[in-house]
Amino acid sequence: MKYHVSFDIEFRKNPYKGIYIAFEGIDGVGKTTQASVLKKYFEDKKKKVVYTKEPTQNPPIGSLIHDFIKGRVEFPPVSLQYLFAADREIHQKELVEPNLKKGKIVISDRCFWSSVAYGILDQKEDFHKLSNAEILLVSESILSMYHQFILPDVTFYISISVDVAISRISKMKKKQEYYETAEKLKNIKAGYDWLSKKFPREITVIDGERPVGEVAAEVLDNLDSRFKI
Repeated sequence: MKYHVSFDIEFRKNPYKGIYIAFEGIDGVGKTTQASVLKKYFEDKKKKVVYTKEPTQNPPIGSLIHDFIKGRVEFPPVSLQYLFAADREIHQKELVEPNLKKGKIVISDRCFWSSVAYGILDQKEDFHKLSNAEILLVSESILSMYHQFILPDVTFYISISVDVAISRISKMKKKQEYYETAEKLKNIKAGYDWLSKKFPREITVIDGERPVGEVAAEVLDNLDSRFKI
């Protein structure tokens, strides 16, 4: 039997004096590079800053997730979502919130937005064949796991084409991971594009196909306009 179910999601805003910044995007966009550039910028200004990454490498849950990504183990898609949620819950309580309370700047390579973009792919093979109602249903069911998580003060979605992403990934000296095929990246990017349009106040889109310095300058300009850094 079919039942109509609807609900609203209210994100939890950062109540602390620290600043929470996240970078999002498909593999190969340069999240880690931009996070590193930003960390050095704040350190040079003698700011207290913490860099972190999701999913974590922390055992047992974070390690298990990375085993899946690297193809060492297999999980049903729904099980994977619960693992991501559990890892992020521990990460929030043990690292993100304590450092925000201390007034530090927390820079995160990914946050819970990734669960939506990647989670839609895990549950549906082709994003472009989904109706808007189906996308909403899947995304809201995933976001419902995170409504008590602190929302980043600003999330930068670094956007690049799938062709550029594949080219960059191919130059990295590592084995191809689960999400790094052209078809998966295409669907994940579509998920991020949808999110950025659905949540324009929460997600700031940055063109990542420009030189690193230009991307970093736009990030800094945006942060300065918000926080007078």
